[in-house]
Amino acid sequence: MKSQLRKIAIVLPCLVLLLGAVMAEELNNAAADTPSVKAAVIICEGMIDNGLHKSIERRTEIALDEEVEYLIYEIQTYGGLVSAADVISKYFLDVGKEAHTVAYITTEAISAGAMISVHCQDIIMLENSTIGDCAPVVLVPSQKLEGVEREKTESFIRSIFDRAANANSYPRALLRAMVTMQIEVYRVKNIQTGEDEFFESIELSNKDPNIYDLNNKEIVVESDKLLTLIAPDALEYGISRAVVKDLGGALDFLAKRDGVTFAGEPRVLETTWSEEMVRWLNSPAVVAVLVMLAMLGVYIELSTPGVGLPGLVAVVCLAMIIGSKYLWGLANWVEVTLFAIGIVLLIVEVFVLPGFGVAGVFGIICILLGLFSMLVENPPDKLPWPETLLDWQVFMNGMLGLSFGIVGFIVFAWLFAKYLPKIQFLSGLVLVPIAAKQRGEMRVSMTILPESKTASVEVGDIGEVTSTLRPTGKARFGDAVVDVVATAEFLDEGTKVEITEVRGNRVVVKRIEDESEE
Repeated sequence: MKSQLRKIAIVLPCLVLLLGAVMAEELNNAAADTPSVKAAVIICEGMIDNGLHKSIERRTEIALDEEVEYLIYEIQTYGGLVSAADVISKYFLDVGKEAHTVAYITTEAISAGAMISVHCQDIIMLENSTIGDCAPVVLVPSQKLEGVEREKTESFIRSIFDRAANANSYPRALLRAMVTMQIEVYRVKNIQTGEDEFFESIELSNKDPNIYDLNNKEIVVESDKLLTLIAPDALEYGISRAVVKDLGGALDFLAKRDGVTFAGEPRVLETTWSEEMVRWLNSPAVVAVLVMLAMLGVYIELSTPGVGLPGLVAVVCLAMIIGSKYLWGLANWVEVTLFAIGIVLLIVEVFVLPGFGVAGVFGIICILLGLFSMLVENPPDKLPWPETLLDWQVFMNGMLGLSFGIVGFIVFAWLFAKYLPKIQFLSGLVLVPIAAKQRGEMRVSMTILPESKTASVEVGDIGEVTSTLRPTGKARFGDAVVDVVATAEFLDEGTKVEITEVRGNRVVVKRIEDESEE
């Protein structure tokens, strides 16, 4: 008996050690068979616009350069521009050929957010998140999409969702019900496979009752509702692949389903402050403010002596408008050049040439052409004219900002002209038209001291340069500071001058030679 126990005591540990070695080897072989992959999380939040599209492309390229196999787009958005969403959607399909794309919805993917989500190969939703409602709307509240116009827009958006359903195996009828209210969707069990399938009501008449249990069909979307789903319903209907509590749960689901292991924590790629700044500058509200400030700056600068803060504000606002449009991809070098030529022509007209003639007219035309061309994305060799519904949406979005900016300028310019001269401590900032005497009454721009009631200038008046004439500048004649132009030379401050000609708003002066030098 003792000898048997001794044998068992010797053999049993050996068997345990042998079994442990075999299990360890199997685990090592299993680990070796499970590929290790890298993932990157790309944040997609806020309004969907061209700025977000550019940012997504940049960050995706960074991830692909690092040989990331899983691209997880973290989506938190109530929607945005259909044009930008369509471009992002096409980009997701292309990127899906190089890496596995996942839409990780953490709060909501509404409207255009739903559009870009379904173009990812997988949708994983956080608990209490929502997806759906992609009916088109217009930016102007007084306008409505009705009849043929609504159907024209909705049919295009439905085709985008059809593309996603075919590419990523999402229920086509449910995606279409996110776009159009009139679509009624039923859930029907396939008798042969035991799986539930979704059909529009008009499709049921063509289904074989021997394959589908038509008698027990269940309505999912009524004809007067748009489809918007919370996470559990999206999972039940096959739109979401999983509902998780956090990013770790999403990674665990993907690892288990695909038989992979993720190497370390995924890299999180967020938008930069400069990208957010460009997106903010291109919003209609900000564009309206910038346009209004730029026009007010020019108006006040031309109504006040010298070149000061209003002119600087105008330059800065114009630079912000043009720069943001260029970085957004709406402005190309031709349009920027056209706008710059218009500015130069206006400067020449105001400060060099008398009156307002050809240079001024062409300057305004160039500025308007350049500005409106920046509302449509086009290559330099193509006319900037909206061709598709998406182009028109972008164009109208830009026009909205410009229109509000121009209206704001008109209102504030009227207020400045009416009330600024009546404020005593600011009255010296405004150029007051004063009569000039030469062959009849004329008007010239000048600034008079607040205590002076009237002032006039005429040919032969002698004054002193108050700001260097290159060749335009300011000269004082009595109590009046007048915009003048020197003939054939630059004159320094303090130089004595005489008025030789007054023509319209153009006052020409010449240097008075010092008698001691003669």
